[in-house]
Amino acid sequence: MSIPNYREQIKAVFFDIDETLFVKNKAHLPESVIPAIQKLHANGILVGIATGRARCSFPEKLNRVIEQENIDLFVTMNGQSATYRGEVIEKHPIPTEKIVKLVNFFDQHGVDYAFVTNEQIRVSAITPKLRHAFDPITTNYSVDKHYYNQRDIFQVLPFYDESFDQAVADAHILDGLKTVRWHEDSVDIFDAEGSKARGIAAVAKHLGFTMENVMAFGDGLNDMEMLSAVGVGVAMGNAHEKLKQVATHITDHIEQDGVYNFLLKAGLID
Repeated sequence: MSIPNYREQIKAVFFDIDETLFVKNKAHLPESVIPAIQKLHANGILVGIATGRARCSFPEKLNRVIEQENIDLFVTMNGQSATYRGEVIEKHPIPTEKIVKLVNFFDQHGVDYAFVTNEQIRVSAITPKLRHAFDPITTNYSVDKHYYNQRDIFQVLPFYDESFDQAVADAHILDGLKTVRWHEDSVDIFDAEGSKARGIAAVAKHLGFTMENVMAFGDGLNDMEMLSAVGVGVAMGNAHEKLKQVATHITDHIEQDGVYNFLLKAGLID
């Protein structure tokens, strides 16, 4: 499929982090990422991050780019929070009574979990299973099983594999919530209506344009709504096959400069 020139249509481009901008298991940021962002800015196109991560768990290499290139548009925690220039545009914490149900169930079944805010992450215990899933994302966490009593919680991350999915579903602890698996040993739990698409839509409305004016890049199952909702949804060459099915376009692998190559072909950068 040929790629149209999208320069007139697109006002903002949102990027997922892991396996889209950043190779997680290698802690590697492709060299082409920085010139891609610089050229988007030079052409007057907003650059945003749309991720399942909390702001406090962004990779340090990406944080340096964010500071250097003055990126200040963030949809974090799978759309549970949207901020622009330090201003909260929209936020969707999980009601405390729902967190209590989750915690009681997971404690009964010996499942450890994390509480996530943009500023901090607290865990029920530090175990090999938790570390296996979490440490490639961040080691910036500490133990506090009662953290939800002190702060708004935007995501709960229990650490269990697919064999426990049905038990969770049968327990009816997910009323008004949903799960998205991001690791073989963990899922994200957040508001059932939540998605990166909802966060981006809030930002677009705030800034005075529509979803048709947005391009987004992603690779995982938590990018399904985002790539379906924006004007141009781009799946990485290394993306999940289900994501590729809903994308407008498929670009090259992250380690083959997939982001830069597509932006060039789509006329957003020169």
